[in-house]
Amino acid sequence: MHREIGQWKKHYAAVLVGLFVIFVVAVYAVAGEKLARIAVADNLDLFQAQYQMLRNTDTFFSQNAQAPFLHGITRDVLPGEFSLSTFLYLLFPPFPAYIANYLVKVVLAAASFFLLARELGMTEDHGNLAVLGGFAYGILNLFPAFGISFASIPLLIFLLLRLDRAQGGRQTALRLLPVFFYPVLSYFSYFGIFLLGYLCLAWLWTSIVRRKPNHRLFFAILAMAAGSVLCEYRLFRTMLFGREETIRSTMKIASLGAGEVFGFIRDALVTGATMHTQDVHTYLVLPVCVVYFLVLNLGYLRHGEGRKIFHDLYNLTALLIVFNAVIYGLYYYEPFRSLIETAVPPLKGFQFNRTVFFNPFLWYWALFLAAYRLYGHHAGACDAMDRAQQDSLQETAVPSRRREKKQIPWNHLGAVLVMGAAALVILASGTPDNDLYHTAHAIVSDKWKGEQESSLSYGEFYSEDLFRKAMDSIGYEGEWSAAYGFHPAVLEYNGIRTLDGYLGFYSEQYKEQFRCIIAPALEKQPATRQYFDDWGARCYLYSGTEETNVEAVRSYAHTEEPLFIDVDAFRQLGGKYLFSRPALTNAEELGLTLVGTFTDENSAYVLHVYRAA
Repeated sequence: MHREIGQWKKHYAAVLVGLFVIFVVAVYAVAGEKLARIAVADNLDLFQAQYQMLRNTDTFFSQNAQAPFLHGITRDVLPGEFSLSTFLYLLFPPFPAYIANYLVKVVLAAASFFLLARELGMTEDHGNLAVLGGFAYGILNLFPAFGISFASIPLLIFLLLRLDRAQGGRQTALRLLPVFFYPVLSYFSYFGIFLLGYLCLAWLWTSIVRRKPNHRLFFAILAMAAGSVLCEYRLFRTMLFGREETIRSTMKIASLGAGEVFGFIRDALVTGATMHTQDVHTYLVLPVCVVYFLVLNLGYLRHGEGRKIFHDLYNLTALLIVFNAVIYGLYYYEPFRSLIETAVPPLKGFQFNRTVFFNPFLWYWALFLAAYRLYGHHAGACDAMDRAQQDSLQETAVPSRRREKKQIPWNHLGAVLVMGAAALVILASGTPDNDLYHTAHAIVSDKWKGEQESSLSYGEFYSEDLFRKAMDSIGYEGEWSAAYGFHPAVLEYNGIRTLDGYLGFYSEQYKEQFRCIIAPALEKQPATRQYFDDWGARCYLYSGTEETNVEAVRSYAHTEEPLFIDVDAFRQLGGKYLFSRPALTNAEELGLTLVGTFTDENSAYVLHVYRAA
């Protein structure tokens, strides 16, 4: 018994991760679709509906198939089948698959952090600290659809370090295999293209430092690029062989002055800047990392070891954070953007400011390094251990001159408290993508207070029973339709083919065709007109009386209003049904016939269905 307790203590961080997984499963089991609050933006209104469309149409592996939205766009724009995330949706229904995706992300991040730290020789007596660092990184509420992609970044670094240490051709080939298959965990447009760019820079740097080409890293670049093409062949087929002009060519990006660019860079460093990189590092991680940065480098200077500043892994991490933030800011400086797009034409319209997506990992890796050195490893935090046989990354992993005196137990406790506090800050943050927080809050409100949240639950957002009732009543047989007052993703999720939709990559010609439908509304709302014309990814029916009436809330204020569309243009694209949350006060004038008003006890929608005669 004592031995078993000792083993638990030895691996307490892994036990904590396991208990957290059980807790998450319990929370969502209690909540179910009825109470679960899941982020809407770029999530329920986008990827969750796309995965459901693949299930509805059974086109996970289909070739030359169409997706039933945006008037029948190629299936190739939907998630590829050779992805772990897609496999989860193939294996489970959408809601359990979404939860499974989150849990895989957490476990993968914790395991990847541990493996990377172990490869750098940093887990002896401190494996728990590495797992806690990975756990904190894993529970970050980042872009939900790409949670696994975020979590796998330290795993790739681990694989590359292992490859660099390979002995002999056979071992090198074996260690290239997981690098080749790594894209199964990632996504090329958001991560892969940047990772390959970083690897090219690393190849150049290490080749110069070693004074000979780094052949293993070169082959790793080739292997990962080949794996990306194989795993995401649909994306590459569309990008390389698609001849249609897409909305990317007409998207307009804000052009900022030097002062505003500096503000964007500052925001990227202090807050994470974008909605999907809100890693809440501002409140704890940033102060700890800045203090350690000063202590580390002032210590080097005080001891006359200034050269080591340029070889320290922590400083390299800080440099990458700054680099990513600078690229994010400069993306909005038109001369710089034009220079990049001229030098690399395929990047025209591409959001290369996504370098900031890598900063969440770098911040929490920096926090782990600081905690490990300041508390977990030894009291002298500013020395660097010489490892003559290791490359420039590995030789800087830990400080060099170890103190002879015995480790102080309080150091271990301090390290654990820092990582634990970072995790608690994340869990308690109310950021938009913090599904667990919002779901737990909804459970408390419902079960203990007897109150309903104003936001819609997962089940209420899609309201499957309501739409099934409406489809059965009107005799729906796959006619093209559109949504008004709610996201088209709701229709797509429920198997209704839509003329509208949300996608950042579709035909410019179709954008112009759809614009004819919504032109009357755009004429009345200049801000909406600019939003659609300059971007266009949300191909929606817009309100002509206010900037938006698309609100995923229970108390919907827009109960009735006029609709401003060109009905003839709607019919010309094959549109027949219009599913509206507001009652349309000018339906008769437009030639729309109300064929039914539907409600359901499990839905907050009052659904009005109109037919274009």
